[in-house]
Amino acid sequence: MWIEVKKAQTLVIAEMWKECFEGEGIPARIMPQEGLPTGQELAAYSILVPQDKEHVIKDILRKL
Repeated sequence: MWIEVKKAQTLVIAEMWKECFEGEGIPARIMPQEGLPTGQELAAYSILVPQDKEHVIKDILRKL
């Protein structure tokens, strides 16, 4: 199961968070929050990670 760990106001910011998490070895997905198709630049996005990695993400975010 995937859970939301971060929100981003634009696609560019969402992709930056996704790359950050994947750089730490954690798979990540981005999903539009408002039901819009993926790829809308100015839509808000949720950054999702596997539920069993949530504690690792919290540690990463705490260090930033």
